[in-house]
Amino acid sequence: MKIDAGRSLSEFRGAPCSRREMLARSGMGFGGMALSYMLQRDRLLGGASKVAAGPSLDSRPPQFAGKARAVIQLVQTGGPSQMDLFDRKPELQRRHGQVYEVKAESFQKGSEENKLLGAHHAFRRYGKCGLELSVLLPHLGSIIDDVCLVRSMVSAHNNHTEAILMLSNGKIFPGRPTFGAWISYGLGTENQNLPAFVVLRDPDGYATSGGFMSQSGWLPALYGGTEFNTRGIAIHNLQPPPGVSAPSRKSDLDFLAKLNESHRQDYPENSELETRIRNYELAARMQLNAENVLDFTEETRATRALYGLDNSDPKTASYALRCLMARRLVEAGVRFVQVFVGDGQPWDHHANINGGLVEMCGRSDQPSAALIKDLKSRGLLDSTIVMWAGEFGRLPVSQGGSGRDHNKFAGSLWLAGGGLRQGYAHGATDDFGYKAVDKTVTVTDLFATVLHQMGIDHQRLTYPHAGRAESVTDAPVTGARVHFEMVA
Repeated sequence: MKIDAGRSLSEFRGAPCSRREMLARSGMGFGGMALSYMLQRDRLLGGASKVAAGPSLDSRPPQFAGKARAVIQLVQTGGPSQMDLFDRKPELQRRHGQVYEVKAESFQKGSEENKLLGAHHAFRRYGKCGLELSVLLPHLGSIIDDVCLVRSMVSAHNNHTEAILMLSNGKIFPGRPTFGAWISYGLGTENQNLPAFVVLRDPDGYATSGGFMSQSGWLPALYGGTEFNTRGIAIHNLQPPPGVSAPSRKSDLDFLAKLNESHRQDYPENSELETRIRNYELAARMQLNAENVLDFTEETRATRALYGLDNSDPKTASYALRCLMARRLVEAGVRFVQVFVGDGQPWDHHANINGGLVEMCGRSDQPSAALIKDLKSRGLLDSTIVMWAGEFGRLPVSQGGSGRDHNKFAGSLWLAGGGLRQGYAHGATDDFGYKAVDKTVTVTDLFATVLHQMGIDHQRLTYPHAGRAESVTDAPVTGARVHFEMVA
């Protein structure tokens, strides 16, 4: 039996043979031809005389002149109630307790009576723009003239996990690159000693499905989020274990680098290996630089007071520290920072929405607004986009008499900085806040608009995957568009 011209099967016994060699030597080479075609089609075939460039966090210029260079995503998992916080509905208040003539699409039991539930707290006008907000948000009110308030956000699902996936990657299923990963891929980082994408979670636990929000999907892993901690060791696995001397550590890393480089030369198409090499190199640089960025001793008492770092409520102080760390990271050149307000789904008020909103606004309002004030005072707000959003809104009808169920048809969020319109409310819902009826904003619309402000055309930021040029918004399917009314 012959494998190829002039060589028998016995000649290969005992000698290692790669899958590529096997395909090339068997079946008259048709397997190798097919493999070469697929690699060329997916732009994974390296040149014969050089190693493929591979993934990189080198800073890259935008496609056109943009206003923003960084994004801070304040993640509010659970689903903040739009009609209680951002979207005053006089008709809802007037008809409190009456049966709603439209059958609301509830997700969990308890809303069968379909009775309207008015807001527990009053609204007032804030700032020169006069936008109305709940009195539970006085700190947001103090910066409302810097804010672009979106009142017409929609999702594609009313379950937490699917909607969180939607908020992170634009679709309701996992496996796709998240928004932060796409931005890292498109622009790299301005500080080669820090990751492009940093995640700041609550040290008490993970947000519901929060791990999905920083994944790289089928982009190289280098573009995914790196978790930093605000309690204990700032970055896990960065420092060598006790007892390992610096010379020994350097010798080990140098030897590992030689082995990796040799393997990379043999397998130039292996992006996972390239990512690991880049991560090792980044970790080595971070050992020397990251701790300086995370040193808060130089922050003034005034700054600490601004954020509420010394607040008697430890949950407020914990979120405040993450917001302050986000400012330090973008100041140091990090491209995308993701900040979670808490663990689990703290805005998920199926019961006692009154008490729940008082608690959550007390936790999040001051630190979120302080971040905007701090960025602005340092000249960073013009080049940094801050976006505050949960995965969906709430229903106008009561659940169990004191709460609200999930609502995918309408929700509110706010953005600031990066050349976005200031003191402006975008879009509208119906008289009860149930459905968006004007200037509806999908998650992919939000992505497209933020990317536009960063100098990126969302349809031109692509990556070859499974035979097609994938993009962050998949505009041919989703119909994503830039909302130019939100741009200053």
